[in-house]
Amino acid sequence: MMQPKSRVKIAGEETLSNGWTRLSSYLLDYIDRKGATHRLKREVYHRTPAACILPYDPKRDLVVLVRQFRLAVHLNGDPAWIIEVPAGLLDDDHPEAAIRREAMEETGYRLRDARFLFKSYTSPGAVTEVVHFFAALVDIADRVAEGGGLDEEHEDIEVLEIPLDEAAAMIETGEIFDVKTIVLLQWALLNRARLTA
Repeated sequence: MMQPKSRVKIAGEETLSNGWTRLSSYLLDYIDRKGATHRLKREVYHRTPAACILPYDPKRDLVVLVRQFRLAVHLNGDPAWIIEVPAGLLDDDHPEAAIRREAMEETGYRLRDARFLFKSYTSPGAVTEVVHFFAALVDIADRVAEGGGLDEEHEDIEVLEIPLDEAAAMIETGEIFDVKTIVLLQWALLNRARLTA
């Protein structure tokens, strides 16, 4: 159901920070469902679009994941070297071109195909980032490089090859807690037959 834009009017914006990403404070006039207008204050991180992918090897029934350090997770006191699907910002590329680049940089796998699945906001309450989700079939012959990330960006990425069922079980044990990865692993479990057909 489409919501009329006339229910929201931006009354002011202030940039609070403009580093790796921009943080803005907004004042908005919001008309609720009963017709009353409220002046609200919200902060929003402006993130560029991103893409993520689940490489799946049907012959070995495994997924290719990566492990890397995440500062925000560390600051929360959780294990900071987290297991994720390959992902990255679009950097003005088309989502498929971006995820092909990221998969090669992070895992060393050259993708023969990259199937677009859907796009999603992973934190719509405060972040503008839209993530494009992909899956791809791979096999051992597609690993043409070491992966591990870009030296010039000081990336330190470990490549993991994990059986699909084991990776899914790692969600329940708390070893995998990245939302992009959970969504794609659940998608793969629901669509395993379609993946291998």
